[in-house]
Amino acid sequence: MKKDIHPKNYRLVAFKDMSNDHVFITKSTVNTRETLEVDGVEYPLVKVEISNTSHPFYTGKMKMVDTAGRIDKFMTKYKKHIDKKGN
Repeated sequence: MKKDIHPKNYRLVAFKDMSNDHVFITKSTVNTRETLEVDGVEYPLVKVEISNTSHPFYTGKMKMVDTAGRIDKFMTKYKKHIDKKGN
């Protein structure tokens, strides 16, 4: 392995899944402005929108977000095509 190619500023960082407030701590070099206290220890904080605790692949639960009736529009638009195939 080559010497001196890896960053030297690895430190423990808290990652927070904003969809379910799950927090996990791992080493990272990411720059942050916020901090979070976990078990009496303050860590740099990185907010993430999705993690393994909220992603449908890992949870097995599908979560549909229908913004402005997009699913209904799709179904209406392609209903004729679907009916012709018999599905």
